[in-house]
Amino acid sequence: MSLVRVEDLSVEFGSGPGAVRAVDGVSFTLEKGGALALVGESGSGKSTVASALLGLHRGTGAHVQGTVLVDGVDVRTVSEPELRRLRGGKAAMVFQDPLSSLDPYYAVGDQIAEVYRVHTGASRRAARARAVEVLDRVGIPDAARRSRSRPHEFSGGMRQRTLIAMALACEPALLVADEPTTALDVTVQAQILDLLHTLRTETGMGLLLVTHDVGVAAESVDEVLVMRDGRAVERGAVHEVLGAPREAYTQELLKAVPRVDSPLVPPAGEPGEVVLEAVSLRREFGRGKRAVTAVDDVSLTVRRGETLGVVGESGSGKTTLGRMLVGLLAPTAGQLLHGGVERPGGQVAPGVQMVFQDPVSSLNPRRSVGEAIADPLRARGESDSFVRGRVRELLERVGLEPAHYDRYPHEFSGGQRQRVGIARALAAEPRLIVCDEPVSALDVTTQAQVVALLAELQRELGLALVFVAHDLAVVRQVSDRVAVMRQGRIVEQGPVAEVYGAPQDPYTKRLLAAVPALDPEAAARRRVAREELAAA
Repeated sequence: MSLVRVEDLSVEFGSGPGAVRAVDGVSFTLEKGGALALVGESGSGKSTVASALLGLHRGTGAHVQGTVLVDGVDVRTVSEPELRRLRGGKAAMVFQDPLSSLDPYYAVGDQIAEVYRVHTGASRRAARARAVEVLDRVGIPDAARRSRSRPHEFSGGMRQRTLIAMALACEPALLVADEPTTALDVTVQAQILDLLHTLRTETGMGLLLVTHDVGVAAESVDEVLVMRDGRAVERGAVHEVLGAPREAYTQELLKAVPRVDSPLVPPAGEPGEVVLEAVSLRREFGRGKRAVTAVDDVSLTVRRGETLGVVGESGSGKTTLGRMLVGLLAPTAGQLLHGGVERPGGQVAPGVQMVFQDPVSSLNPRRSVGEAIADPLRARGESDSFVRGRVRELLERVGLEPAHYDRYPHEFSGGQRQRVGIARALAAEPRLIVCDEPVSALDVTTQAQVVALLAELQRELGLALVFVAHDLAVVRQVSDRVAVMRQGRIVEQGPVAEVYGAPQDPYTKRLLAAVPALDPEAAARRRVAREELAAA
């Protein structure tokens, strides 16, 4: 008997003419100990399928049709008590955002112990011991002590490990992982993927991985099912689907994936005058013995028409650096010169704008996107008629409809909201735009569209760009030069071909070794190499 059997699954939200069919006739099986990835763009229905395996659509008003069997349990018809026993006991889910999945008020060990007690009836002492055991199993150092920590005291990677530990507490037969590495940098992502592989090998559990990152699928699974608009487009062994895809959609999806080994595109023109110069920048948070140095002795220049990529792990200081370059943070020490003129610390420099990582939190949900874009124009004292006309031009320029002026952020997709953010930055007619992780939450095709838009705008307007990201493949694709940051310092800096082709610093080499490979065989070899390096 298969661990998972899904036949003709359909999920519809709403009713009548406005109903949306998120999943339409999807079928697949997953054997015990096997690993299957659901791959597709945002809105393809892959997370909806994953949620259906644990009956998470119950009580939401969704209409679910078809057969969903997990370890012999009919998820659609089973009683509520049986469904609760299934969740966590036979099947467990790891969600994308660990902060929203963990209670901020309770120690992580207590949360894991509670899950274990609910499903097994164990004593408090036994549950506590089990929590420490699984935290240790997923690589949390000093697990007994750290089990008393709260979620905010953990890094993003450690929080994700905690969620995996919670899922493993009751030794489930199936682990469903929904975008478990999306917000993580490449080295932590590699650690989480290696952990999932090791756990599957040692425990024999099945893995259903939901991801928009094809490289993550290549690193983690045996089979791939490609989804589009709620339907299954192509399914097969991972080396077949990624190595020789049959369907045109799969081929286009793979073409959109940025790669560290793809040919470099020559710069469109020679860089112009220096737009921005940073000299020995330093930024500390806190005072006295508790002071933390986020950026330490960083110097760089950015010229008109070029893109400087800034890469590094979470906590390396790259976002703090980006905010200083714009003027949102004042340097503790050092100089910032815009067009050769030093700006007072903490003042936003004219001609410099920022595109933020999360367009949802950077756009006011109570204001239309047109009014958000209009802010720099209104601050300049422009008339209403000019403002509306200019905003409509900007909307059209970034690939949106001029009529979208009066729509609100929730009416747009993630990629469209990022386009709104770019339009807002352009409204101020900047010479330099600092992009802070502008595509990290987007699927590969939307990511490619946003990157292409930025490149087109740069060519047309002669913009200088600082592109801050943890995705080394994307940075390689967009940058002329790259600066690698670690613990607040730039450890390596130079033309992108040199840094990627012949890295000098051991840290840069480790970063590049952690980038997912689209070739499953190469991914397996690199996993072994990482294990050997960790054991050395």
